[in-house]
Amino acid sequence: MRNVLDPFQAIADPSRRQILMMLTKDKQSINSLAGNFEMSRPAVSKHVRVLYEAGLIQIKDQGRERLCELRQDGFDDIKNWLIFFDQFWKEKLQNLEQLLNQRININEND
Repeated sequence: MRNVLDPFQAIADPSRRQILMMLTKDKQSINSLAGNFEMSRPAVSKHVRVLYEAGLIQIKDQGRERLCELRQDGFDDIKNWLIFFDQFWKEKLQNLEQLLNQRININEND
């Protein structure tokens, strides 16, 4: 499977985020997912397709059902982006803490 959609575009929609949250509990068919929304089944199918094209879920045929489940590696880009900014802000706050400690030490020595 080839990722053709940016995962950030996929998670930008609240309905798609809700689908992802529902899939954290267990695999679900598109019909069972659709039962949780006040939108048509074709509309839910479009959301599922976006999540699939972004590599966030996989769809497996099981009998007459198409079951959706999360793909752990599909979230790697999102995770890495968050880790980068988490580290970025930690470093900024550590630098601020060091600067404030230096200022406090200067004032105590005066």
